[in-house]
Amino acid sequence: MTSLWLANPVPIETDPTTSRRDFDEVVVGAGLTGLVTAVLLARAGRRVGVLEAREVGAVTTGNTTAKLSVLQGSHLQRVRRRTSQQVLQAYVDANLAGQAWMLDYAAGHGIPVQRRDAVSFAATPDGRATIEREAEVAREAGLHVMTDVADDLPFRVHASVRLANQAQFDPIDVLAALAAELRSLGGVIREGVRMIGASLGAPVRVRTTDGEFTCERLVVATGTPILDRSLSFAKLRGMRSYAAAYRADAPLPQAMYLSVDEPTRSIRTAPDPDVWADAPELLLVGGYGHEVGRHPSPRSRVEALDAWTRANWPGVVMTHRWSAQDYETPHGVPFVGWMPRGRGRVFIATGYDKWGMTNAVQCGLTLAADLLGELPDWARTLRHRFTTPVALGVGIGMNAAVAKQYAVGWGRALARRLPEQAPAEGEGRVGRIGAIAPPTAESTVDGVTCRVSGVCPHMGAVLSWNDAERTWDCPAHASRFTHDGYRLEGPAKHDLRPRDAADRPVAAAVDDRAPSAVEERTPSAVE
Repeated sequence: MTSLWLANPVPIETDPTTSRRDFDEVVVGAGLTGLVTAVLLARAGRRVGVLEAREVGAVTTGNTTAKLSVLQGSHLQRVRRRTSQQVLQAYVDANLAGQAWMLDYAAGHGIPVQRRDAVSFAATPDGRATIEREAEVAREAGLHVMTDVADDLPFRVHASVRLANQAQFDPIDVLAALAAELRSLGGVIREGVRMIGASLGAPVRVRTTDGEFTCERLVVATGTPILDRSLSFAKLRGMRSYAAAYRADAPLPQAMYLSVDEPTRSIRTAPDPDVWADAPELLLVGGYGHEVGRHPSPRSRVEALDAWTRANWPGVVMTHRWSAQDYETPHGVPFVGWMPRGRGRVFIATGYDKWGMTNAVQCGLTLAADLLGELPDWARTLRHRFTTPVALGVGIGMNAAVAKQYAVGWGRALARRLPEQAPAEGEGRVGRIGAIAPPTAESTVDGVTCRVSGVCPHMGAVLSWNDAERTWDCPAHASRFTHDGYRLEGPAKHDLRPRDAADRPVAAAVDDRAPSAVEERTPSAVE
């Protein structure tokens, strides 16, 4: 499953090695948030090092649908319901600032951008009220939205709200430009280097799979923070969604669409990278999301997305298929700024709730302002928001659901004894091998059966099999691992222990609060 953006990416130069180990700021994560923050700091004359466990853009940024829009489905009313009118206005202002910065940057660096209207639509009669409320809330926040009926979709739309002149682009083009600028300003980008802990003295000592780096301040821009000091994992809900690109002979819609009904369906177009100019664009369809590790068959969601697309655009040919992971906060607004219990030396950004193009940039602007001074007014408002009863209820519900996953997962795993026969190709299961043995995760992929620990090394939840991506997913805090146990993403810092294989070392547990830690092995190329 490789995204359209990562299938034929533009070359991004990084630093294979570096003798420099001390920086003013170390930024962990080379996605959009991390590189925007790093460039802004480097422009101010700071010595910046960026550490990326995999490759630039390998996780969320490289797997987005890349809509640069302030109209975000029904998200604005969600923010208003969970916070206040003042916070909603600050959220809209922040997204407008992020959008403006990105458009200016693209124009100044020759990055292709397609201007499109953004349209939220109701595919069922029940969604009409949601559309009407979104239009009302958007207007209260100063957005000039229009209510109309979408006329270039091949299915019935019951209501829609439109915001003109939004944008879409290829996110890897942006990352390539940011990486080049950062290195031209003296910044360093290291790929294949995973942070495994940090000691928050003066200086901050960042422990990695490539040894130790030191800095004055540390920025953790890794989707979900991989330091547990802030307990961010308990304040976020991990969501997995799917996308595919298709070649089609039929006319394609020329706006960016997003449904407000379930299942969510996202629609946009993109230039076909395998065809020269003036050729028809590709159709991109996404959505059908679910909470990480909690759906009995993610493959059924992927198949449903594909079936719906083919029913509405007959004859399409799939060219790419991929998935992405996002995190939702109880407020509907990102967490960004100094990390609690970080001694004022660690800064984080997380919780974009599928709107990472505008939110990643506004969070980069906020982080740079935090580190350099002079926060924008909208950032101050978002920083000092209070927790409403509604947001508190959402947070309690999130953690109650996590508690349920622990109970159900452990109960099922201990009650199930794994049979001697290996799982069928593409299947995985969790159970016990002996009478009192801890849960084992067993899968067969490409004809090879692997057994690894069935327990997430982060906080001990029992893992679930993702039959769409052939991965082990944690239903508690959304860590993910390959079928043979290598860490992919989430708050976990190390791999799953093999149960019956001696072909690779067991990764040691890492405590980010300890003064030292055992290094885990270097991430493999499949990560």
